[in-house]
Amino acid sequence: MNDQLTWVVKSFAELTTKELYQLLQLRQDVFVVEQTCPYLDADGLDDQAFHLYALDAAGVMVAYARLFGASSKTPYARIGRVISAGTVRRQGLGRELMRRAIDWCHEHYPDAPIRLGAQVYLRAFYHSFEFREIGAEYLEDGIPHVDMERAP
Repeated sequence: MNDQLTWVVKSFAELTTKELYQLLQLRQDVFVVEQTCPYLDADGLDDQAFHLYALDAAGVMVAYARLFGASSKTPYARIGRVISAGTVRRQGLGRELMRRAIDWCHEHYPDAPIRLGAQVYLRAFYHSFEFREIGAEYLEDGIPHVDMERAP
């Protein structure tokens, strides 16, 4: 499966209307419908992010992550909205997505740590990428989360 994927990173301005629609649809399919969690996905931050995604051979978006660079206001890079479509789970795509997201952060912000807000049930998954908890568990939209950080 992974050898048939096309990986892309684009700024918001570079996204086509179709790409934007596909990423919003994938995020809603997983976070809103599958996880039965109504929340405001269009949070006003997409235009400040880079968008990493994978398209399958048919051009369907099957994995996605939102990436933010480090700045003087936030001296760390950030990975968010990490998802893979239900149709491709358990095939290693989530691991490949995280490897690519971490690589992008290190390439563009080599001296910055990387942070993310992990759903608690995925803690071990993020530990496998050397992320460590930096705070207590909290509820975000009714789902237990924990903030995690990976050293540069």
